[in-house]
Amino acid sequence: MKGVPQMLDKSMYRDMWVYIEQEAGQALPVSLELCCEARKLCDAAGEKLVAVVVGSLPGAELAKIRACGVDAILTVSGTGYEYPNVDAWAALFTKLCEERRPSAVLVGGTIFGRDFAPRFACRLGTGCTSDATELVYEEKTGCIEFVEPAVGGRLMAVITVPEARPQVGTIRPGTFKLSPAGERPCALEELRVDFPVSEIRTEILGFEREALDESLNIADAEAIVCVGNGIKGAESLGRYRRLAELLGGKLACTRPVFDRGLLPFKLVIGQSGAVVKPKLYICFGVSGAINHVTGFADAAKKAAVNSDPAAAIFNYCDYGLVGDMDEVCDRLIAELESKKGV
Repeated sequence: MKGVPQMLDKSMYRDMWVYIEQEAGQALPVSLELCCEARKLCDAAGEKLVAVVVGSLPGAELAKIRACGVDAILTVSGTGYEYPNVDAWAALFTKLCEERRPSAVLVGGTIFGRDFAPRFACRLGTGCTSDATELVYEEKTGCIEFVEPAVGGRLMAVITVPEARPQVGTIRPGTFKLSPAGERPCALEELRVDFPVSEIRTEILGFEREALDESLNIADAEAIVCVGNGIKGAESLGRYRRLAELLGGKLACTRPVFDRGLLPFKLVIGQSGAVVKPKLYICFGVSGAINHVTGFADAAKKAAVNSDPAAAIFNYCDYGLVGDMDEVCDRLIAELESKKGV
């Protein structure tokens, strides 16, 4: 296959790359989080960490990238990079990987990242693991182990790419903590790459930013009230919105609640939704399936309310209360309103 010799000499592939996705002139948090985690992998593998920026970023954003401990920043310019373009990005990363031979390319699991990463991986004849939630460097094999939920979240699969390079994977946003390792000597390289128009099948005519509904932005919420499939129906949602408001947080849900049409997808927490790290996570009527648990595992404090004393969710929480979810919610609202003098 193109780009992969029959007898692969893995020693020819060095350094790990992280693609820095940006929006409105700012590096996305997932890219910075991924740089911090990749720093650990590079230290274990004895390789350098390279951040790849397509287009341009202000100096302040480049400083954020350097603070994550990268060894080099490669900034690529050229025609067709004004807006994210799957065809252009796939062609670019195919070319760069063929010429420079990184051992791994890690991409944030955004809508765009999940689209273009498998495209250039396919062109290179290598594998692409999607939506990993853990990365481990295995010294014996020299491979990255991509860990991700499988079989509806009931198992954790460990995926490696032993016979091809680079190892390509997308990582779910919010999976890793933003824990800058501190600056180190960092090389800055600027590169221009242009492709014939005929090679880029998609032409971006314009870009229109959708107005963000803050009630749907749960990623940075300090408190989250999550409702599960135990909720009776839409008529019960008001009380949980009120509780979230009193706690200074946001309302969220499990995937089955979205499937029932009760709340929008942007409020889903878990394997198929968002990964959150609030100071307080309190859930009502949530069973405790692992595909949901992976979405709030790093919350500082976790509490669960469920009518079933044997519910699995209690195994993952600091506090648990057995009772009717609506009654418990109403009592919490009354107590908080009393304390706030509402």
